[in-house]
Amino acid sequence: MEQPIRILIVEDNVIIADDMQSMLEEIGYEIVDNVIVYEQAEEVLKTQQVDLVLIDIILASDKTGIDLGKHIRENYDIPFIFVTSNSDRATVENAKTVKPNGYLVKPFEQQDLYTSIEIALSNFTYGTGDHKGGENQTTQEDVPMSNSVLKDSIFVKKQHLYYRIQFGDIQFIKADNVYLEVNTVDKKFLVRSPLKDYLEKLPKNKFYRAHKSYIVNVDHIDAINSKDIMINNNLIPISKDFKEFIISAMNS
Repeated sequence: MEQPIRILIVEDNVIIADDMQSMLEEIGYEIVDNVIVYEQAEEVLKTQQVDLVLIDIILASDKTGIDLGKHIRENYDIPFIFVTSNSDRATVENAKTVKPNGYLVKPFEQQDLYTSIEIALSNFTYGTGDHKGGENQTTQEDVPMSNSVLKDSIFVKKQHLYYRIQFGDIQFIKADNVYLEVNTVDKKFLVRSPLKDYLEKLPKNKFYRAHKSYIVNVDHIDAINSKDIMINNNLIPISKDFKEFIISAMNS
């Protein structure tokens, strides 16, 4: 089941915050909450699932957005973007110390907001501590889909949205030249990645290389013979090693 990216807005100007929320919801993101101070943001992060945070640097509290960025970096494995009207060198240098995943200067348009979020998500690898922060990030325009890993799911990008796919919903993955076809119960997604690299992002107790061109989720195997397995009426070739592994697992 796909879920839209869940965003927390931390902005003490209510008019700007409401405007940002409208922009984001129009694009298709889900707003978890819209808060004005550090303490409120801290509580939301503690109690809600948040995928990305938009933070104004100057907040209506003693603690600043930079303090919040530091708190997120130390306690949560999620990207955040600073949104500010201050683009002077001192502010930027101070902001860089907590390695934000983006830096957006007010005023901005909907497209600027969308682009910043997309680049932040594209360059952030969840679950590995690999935080590629900074304001000079780039992304590959020729890649139809990209992915980022979370603990129980994986993000895949389709058109202009990132969707969260639960690992359990992935049935099999098929290599096709430079792309992978990720198959769920009712949808297919294209990802640009080598099959070997993608396998490393998936749970090792569920996903196996069944063939040089296929990764399969063993929970979805419906049938097996000497050369193939069947998943959701799809016949998938298997290697000799994988056949022996499956038969051994069935008999244990």
